[in-house]
Amino acid sequence: MNTATAQRPRARDLGVPFHGSPGPWNAITDVAGVSVGHTTLIEGANVRTGVSAIWPRGTMKPGAAFGGWFALNGNGEMTGTPWIEEAGVLDSPVLLTNTHSVGVVRDAFIRFQVERKLYPETNRIGNLFWSMPVVAETYDGYLNDTNGFHVKPEHVFQALDKAAPGPVAEGAVGGGTGMICYGFKGGIGTSSRIAGDYRVGALVQCNCGAREQLKIAGIPVGDELRNAVAAVLGQPGITEDRGSIIIVIATDAPLQPHQLKRLARRASLGLARTGSTSSNYSGDLFIAFSTANPGAASGKEEKTIRILPNEALDPVFTATVDSVEEAIANALFAGETMTGNEGHKVEGLPVNRVLELLRERKALR
Repeated sequence: MNTATAQRPRARDLGVPFHGSPGPWNAITDVAGVSVGHTTLIEGANVRTGVSAIWPRGTMKPGAAFGGWFALNGNGEMTGTPWIEEAGVLDSPVLLTNTHSVGVVRDAFIRFQVERKLYPETNRIGNLFWSMPVVAETYDGYLNDTNGFHVKPEHVFQALDKAAPGPVAEGAVGGGTGMICYGFKGGIGTSSRIAGDYRVGALVQCNCGAREQLKIAGIPVGDELRNAVAAVLGQPGITEDRGSIIIVIATDAPLQPHQLKRLARRASLGLARTGSTSSNYSGDLFIAFSTANPGAASGKEEKTIRILPNEALDPVFTATVDSVEEAIANALFAGETMTGNEGHKVEGLPVNRVLELLRERKALR
């Protein structure tokens, strides 16, 4: 289990209705082989940051999985994506952190590979090794002393080593520690869906949206909540969406890279259900991978692979949209009020008020 502390009840547990049936953990780890680890840095008055690691095929195993990615709005960073676009292969874990720590996290993973001798076949030229890991970011500078460069290589190693299947810690953990979502405390959230014979899971690092935009279970609760608690960003009344979101989609459906890019695009629809319009300042970057066809994405020999026909993709598309929507809600429901850098304070979602609003609209289960 990769959670160290008790969490607030998740949205579904409180009766918030979502479409579709989740897996046992209602997490990205319901896709067999996927493991998640966090290193959370909460130190003194100003450090509120961390690292999250999502391994496609289990801890200490290079990815070598078919993958695809999509940028809904590109004011952000996700390293390694030109090669995913070119080759259709994800051969590293997906690492999440803050904007100004992308470089150290990227370099630390390469060092991790060298020290552990994790040299995937896809990254070998004779006896030489090269690596283009996938590291994505959102900005945590309101709550975190982001220019203090507090994320160190050892923190990356810890997240990679601690990754595990099973329940996934949410809220102010790992890369999501200092994030703000729809004007409330945000961070990491996850969910999953059963799509016929297959499973789809989503994990988000949620740092986007203006408070007035927020919708939960289709109800525009943000209109009621925008004046409910103190405004964030240091200036009362500011409601602009200046944040970002990273969305990671995993599935065991046997999809090819072009189909996984289609899956990554569908994350946009789950995000839209929660109210975001993907602002000019937002880095909305999504990546999808399949754990099917192990070994097919590496080596030089001819391979025989399984593939799900395009005509059979609709249940997988629906599962993606549903799991993204619920993952974002889970990030918000897990968020607790946090005070951080320079005394800045961000309130947690007022869950009881949200439940009242849903009850008034007869939207609770």
